[in-house]
Amino acid sequence: MDNSLYVAMTGAQELLNAQAVNNFNLANVDTTGFKAEMAAFQGQALAGSGYAARVYATESTTGWNDSPGPMITTGRPLDVAVQGQGFIAVQGPNGEEAYTRNGDLHVQANGMLVTSTGQLVLGSNGPISVPPSASVRIGSDGTVSAVPLGQGPDTLVTVGRIKLVNPDPASLTPASGDLFTLANGATAPADASVRLASGVLEASNVDVADAMVNMIDLARDFELQVKVMKSTDTNAAASSQLLQPT
Repeated sequence: MDNSLYVAMTGAQELLNAQAVNNFNLANVDTTGFKAEMAAFQGQALAGSGYAARVYATESTTGWNDSPGPMITTGRPLDVAVQGQGFIAVQGPNGEEAYTRNGDLHVQANGMLVTSTGQLVLGSNGPISVPPSASVRIGSDGTVSAVPLGQGPDTLVTVGRIKLVNPDPASLTPASGDLFTLANGATAPADASVRLASGVLEASNVDVADAMVNMIDLARDFELQVKVMKSTDTNAAASSQLLQPT
């Protein structure tokens, strides 16, 4: 009984962890460039001096889905999508270099080029700054060009070039939202082969229908573990009564 109670208890706990991963994916279904995280279960022997028969279930994030999300045409000049493999380099929340597929870019009032989540877009010399301009364009190679205020199209000047990288997806770790980082604060070199499509955004690759079905399955499995715990407790109480002297 003790063994079945322990297995059910750990199973319920790890199912809650898996549900958290699934709900995180669902919460980011509308996040541009988001990549769904994946979770899996495995049996693991209990470490320590206890009886070797004790085994419990563990849930762990096994990685993330690197398949591209659907491409949405917006026609907006500052909307860009990475074509094929690759990432846009940005400054992460802690000042570290991070990578994203979120090409929903904006120019702040201070002229800094940022993503829709507020991360500074990096160029070869740090964050890219755009002077007051009548229009801004982004080329397929990441070149950022602008027409100064009051000037004609023939005065188009280059103000920077977005750092585009193509690290091995296996070397990337999800940081927060649409961001990824390399281990130990490493940075990826610029890759000239990475190209951008202008006027297009890559949507989240979360499969809503699959995530909803998974949420229901996890909820049912959790209820099953709770029922096992209740049944074990009931059986233990009945056994205790049988051992009581009459």
